[in-house]
Amino acid sequence: MFTEYEQYDATGLAGLVAAGQLSAAEVLAAALAKVDAGEAKFNTIAVDMRGRAKAQVAAPLTGPFAGVPFLLKDMDLTYAGERLTCGAVALRDYKPTETSEIVKRYLAAGLVIMGSTTTPELALKATTETELHGATRNPWNLACTPGGSSGGSGAAVAAGYLPMAAAADGGGSIRIPASYCGLFGLKPSRGRVPSGPAVGEKWDGCDVTLGVSRSVRDSAALLDALAGPMPGDPFIIAPPERPYVAEMGAKVGRLRIGFSTASPVGGVVEPEMVKAVQAAATLLESLGHIVEEAAPAVKGAALSRCYMAMYFGHVAAAVKTFEKRTGAKESSYHPDTRAVALLGRSMSAEAFVTMRAEWNEFARAVGVFHETYDVYLTPTTAMGPAKIGSLETPKLQQQMVKLLVAVHGGGLLLKSGIVDKLAFENLQRTPFTQLANMTFCPAMSVPLHWGADGMPVGVQFSAKFGAEGLLFRLASQLEAAQPWAARRAVW
Repeated sequence: MFTEYEQYDATGLAGLVAAGQLSAAEVLAAALAKVDAGEAKFNTIAVDMRGRAKAQVAAPLTGPFAGVPFLLKDMDLTYAGERLTCGAVALRDYKPTETSEIVKRYLAAGLVIMGSTTTPELALKATTETELHGATRNPWNLACTPGGSSGGSGAAVAAGYLPMAAAADGGGSIRIPASYCGLFGLKPSRGRVPSGPAVGEKWDGCDVTLGVSRSVRDSAALLDALAGPMPGDPFIIAPPERPYVAEMGAKVGRLRIGFSTASPVGGVVEPEMVKAVQAAATLLESLGHIVEEAAPAVKGAALSRCYMAMYFGHVAAAVKTFEKRTGAKESSYHPDTRAVALLGRSMSAEAFVTMRAEWNEFARAVGVFHETYDVYLTPTTAMGPAKIGSLETPKLQQQMVKLLVAVHGGGLLLKSGIVDKLAFENLQRTPFTQLANMTFCPAMSVPLHWGADGMPVGVQFSAKFGAEGLLFRLASQLEAAQPWAARRAVW
């Protein structure tokens, strides 16, 4: 058995396989042994594809990650013939017939796909607990969530199953699990990675796919493997000046960095999150950067309201789309999903277009901010990971939702001011991540802090549109100055 497996990142494992020191089959065996030892504790695997993975390593592999075990996210990343449940009982038997472009690129990079990871139903929450798969647990504390919606990926990497895993981010779903699980996670700019062929863009351009990893260089190399348009994409983003892996160790220069620890929605920011940003600011100053308190002139409440409107609409559309594809009825989804779909159906096209137009104001404000500041620093989340089960909707409220759905009461809900209420309730724990999604800018969570309770606390850095290279350079500098890879969840 390859007992040193966990000591290597994906780039290191690929190097061992390329040098002939290990076979891809031996690396896969080590990964599967970790899964078999840990799944009863962590529950990260939604769909087991080990049979397909064993067939994959029996054939020659090429690419920068040839022979490296990998897990998809059980949402949108279709792999022809394999189940895609999206965390929903309604979709437990759904098997797409088409492989998505991103999965093709993962395979072309030589990654060995051994399964998919758990996600909340339709990727709608920052906690990964479903009726179909049960609760996924954080390896740093089994009583806590690893976050969401890429919670299964975050937990799998934190548990040492593999050095990186697929993750997607429509409102923080790469960065939140990265923060809660002590990992690095970067959300690319809109259009950097394709979403096709089933859609042109996900969530109006908010949702982008990459992964979570233990090392910066792995995420950089993964973006190199995924980046670039496919025919029919809505637009083509300017390519980077050089490969992202070339940013590792490159000179960063003296950056001007603005920071804020105030919640955009006016909620509480826990002291440990504030301390993490303050410590990051001190580290950045020691590296020669200019750090001062400043934030884009964005109204957080307006941004939250607009985000929720988009969220409502896309959930309603997803439920309808899956009904056409699979026959899954709306009544088979969780009441929370049904409530959101009801709100999406009840909102007028005029209201959606009006709020969608406000995104321009957010983007302009961020653009003005980046005329002065290279990078914006905040906590990744306002609070630490919730306890398993603590965020479940009360049964009485679930019954009320079922009644409202039955009587088509979405209009009554909208008139009640529910959008503002839901915006605050849903985002008060994680209010910092949506700005980058709605302005299409790159942002990353970097594991620079651990709390007094031993839990990891990420800090978030965002940059102007298309500036992933800058973020990777900065992350590489921070990783060298304050390494985190040796800090592992012990189980």
